[in-house]
Amino acid sequence: MSQAGPGGTMLVAGASGVVGAAAVEHFARLAEWRVIGLSRRPPDPAPTGFEHLGLDLTDPDACAAAAEGLAGVTHVVYAALFEKPGLMPGWLEADQMRTNLAMMRNLMDPLARRARCLRHVSVLQGTKAYGAHLHRLKVPARERAPRDPHANFYWLQEDYIRAAARDAGWSFTIWRPQVVFGGALGVAMNLVPVIGAYGAICRELGLPFLCPGEHDHVIEAVDADLVARALAWAAQSQAARGETFNITNGDVFVWENVWPAIAAALGLEPAFGRAVQLSRFLPEHAPAWERIVARHGLRPIPMAELLGQSHHYADLLFGWGARGPLPATLVSTIKLRQAGFGDCIDTEAMFAKWFARLAERKVLPQARPER
Repeated sequence: MSQAGPGGTMLVAGASGVVGAAAVEHFARLAEWRVIGLSRRPPDPAPTGFEHLGLDLTDPDACAAAAEGLAGVTHVVYAALFEKPGLMPGWLEADQMRTNLAMMRNLMDPLARRARCLRHVSVLQGTKAYGAHLHRLKVPARERAPRDPHANFYWLQEDYIRAAARDAGWSFTIWRPQVVFGGALGVAMNLVPVIGAYGAICRELGLPFLCPGEHDHVIEAVDADLVARALAWAAQSQAARGETFNITNGDVFVWENVWPAIAAALGLEPAFGRAVQLSRFLPEHAPAWERIVARHGLRPIPMAELLGQSHHYADLLFGWGARGPLPATLVSTIKLRQAGFGDCIDTEAMFAKWFARLAERKVLPQARPER
């Protein structure tokens, strides 16, 4: 294997996920890093300058065997995730929590024994740490708040990492990103391919490009590329050691207000007036998607493989079936900025970037203005 540069050897667990894929791509561009991406399937697209290790983290024997070749790892981004079909119901189930803890232990226990040079681990959480899936948040949610008293695999993994780091002498950073948007396909929570496929089907069928949910619900997004840059910062910054950080794009949005920019990025006209259940709409129109793929010469990705579980996540974020106003889910990013990472991106520009990238990869058709 090649020798690491001055940055070290970065192992990204969950390399095909929305954060993991962005992290692999970002670190692979940095000359000082050797990058190993670990996942059951390779990231899409697979960047040059990285090594992929196919591994099922639920298999402890396979993880122990793989650790034999990971002795040179100096840094880890742990972005692996197990979710059940239907997504949200599993968030409350103890077996799903135990599985996510077991996956982390299966990797980190043998890795920590082999990787004597391990220096830092970044772990991904999210706003469920504040109970966003259970109750209204205290706005803005801050990292210094007491741990929200609910069962969550975040707490199981965090307690494990804190104990392991204390015993072994390496450091860690806990990340709580807002809603992440990126280029990964077939994952649990990424609305970019969901909205892109929805727009293409609306054009194909001559349907209005309706905003699926028109609630006055102020939320925050975070670009997967921005998260990747934050991970690179944390890998080298003393200010990140042992800390927990919220991270967002730096602005806020309401779906109804951002919908015209989303429509423009897809070459469509925005429409309003009726809610759309995307978890039902998209599977029902899989035949239309197949026609779109054939007509535009797109990669032959079936609807189910394009979406993963993300269409269920879309219903949650667009407030499908909500009765009454949706609660605000806003977090403070003051702590991260004061620590030294102040990068940001306009959310409307973020949407345009990701739709354009999926079109370049022949996942979505090229946008063209409506006549």
